[in-house]
Amino acid sequence: MVLTPPISPMLARPRDTLPPASQMPDAFWQQKVDGYRVLAFIRSGALHLQSRGGANLTAAFPELAAAARDVREDLVVDGELVVFAGGRLDFVALQQRARRTGRSAAEAARSAPAHVVAFDLLEADGDAWLDRPYSERWSRLEAAFSSGALRTPWTLVACTRDRKVAMEWLDPAYGRVGVEGVMIKPGTGLYRPGYRGWWKVRSFQSAEGIVAGVTGPVSGPHSLLLGRYDSAGRLRFVARTTPLTAAARRDLGALLVPGGSEHPWAGVRISAGWGSREDLRFVTVRPELVVEVRTDSAVEQGRHRHPVRYLRVRDDLAPHEVRAL
Repeated sequence: MVLTPPISPMLARPRDTLPPASQMPDAFWQQKVDGYRVLAFIRSGALHLQSRGGANLTAAFPELAAAARDVREDLVVDGELVVFAGGRLDFVALQQRARRTGRSAAEAARSAPAHVVAFDLLEADGDAWLDRPYSERWSRLEAAFSSGALRTPWTLVACTRDRKVAMEWLDPAYGRVGVEGVMIKPGTGLYRPGYRGWWKVRSFQSAEGIVAGVTGPVSGPHSLLLGRYDSAGRLRFVARTTPLTAAARRDLGALLVPGGSEHPWAGVRISAGWGSREDLRFVTVRPELVVEVRTDSAVEQGRHRHPVRYLRVRDDLAPHEVRAL
């Protein structure tokens, strides 16, 4: 049996903390890197690079197609597509690359080459491996690298059987170079397409932002739009919160004041989400209130790619005391 794209990749359920080692004695702890989830179908030296949603990304990454011609085995590899630039994984550069084809893609491949960080093996030796335990799939994937069948731009994810090492990967220092957290995979687990049979723990920290807009009514906002001042004194949009609880809506609604025509975001368009072309409908408020939020490490050009979680009001801080961009 051989696999045919598209295949829904196996997924992970989020957790706030790493489980105790005693709860998962057979666990494989791996770095969660910041990129695009892909399945690489390599057969007879030809590559089909499938995105998580099933799209064919091969034309956008010609250097990977060229590298596949040197792979001496037929393999299907699950992993993360990344671009490394400026000492860290660069998600924006990866997004830009994914939109290119033809000559533009070839030029981008030279200036910002991509890699695939492999963490699972779905097919090898002429057969699908989905019904084999993860420990066997991992050993076979390691063998593909140790034999030289897979080499740069294919690379093996950082993996440990020691929970203490995995805890170190949650340090914000790792987040600053593109390690978003930790993936946890049971050694006995089978590969189930589309099923959330793994776990993921993101590296979180707290940060402050100035409330400059809201969705919903000012008297009971649904979410907050946060800003920070840059070095030129401009209030820049940096994050949107997840939906607020009823208690937070009530408390914040009593503190917020609608912004006027002189608000720095009057007439400004803000996208509904990272990479979205849809505009967000929001109401400006006076940028006077500072709040603390829980954030992950996915930050590009000062903006958080994922919604942040509201924690509390920082009435001990004035807006000008919030760290500038």
